[in-house]
Amino acid sequence: QVQLVESGGGLVQAGGSLRLSCATSRRTGSSYPMGWFRQAPGKEREFVAAISGAARMIQYEDSVKGRFTISRDNAKSTVYLQMNSLKPEDTAVYYCNEGRFGSGRYASGDYWGQGTQVTVSS
Repeated sequence: QVQLVESGGGLVQAGGSLRLSCATSRRTGSSYPMGWFRQAPGKEREFVAAISGAARMIQYEDSVKGRFTISRDNAKSTVYLQMNSLKPEDTAVYYCNEGRFGSGRYASGDYWGQGTQVTVSS
């Protein structure tokens, strides 16, 4: 079974930055699209960003465009989410997911990480 491990969360002030990492147990991690989702207290989980196996296709949720950047290092089987200009509304548990692109749109799969907490203070 595939295991995904997120790291890099923490507490920052508004306007600050964090870099999240997601390491996969797959040796061939470069072959699989990966995505980031988040869930705030009392709210449903929402899509944040996704990247294809060769980083040719990238998607962002509208509210994070221009602030967040998703990338990957396939030699390390690791996906990153660089978060800049953080806002209090970005506060959530962030989850990594292994999924797929169908017709150019990311679809989540069955494998999820344990989540990493991001808290942005005002």
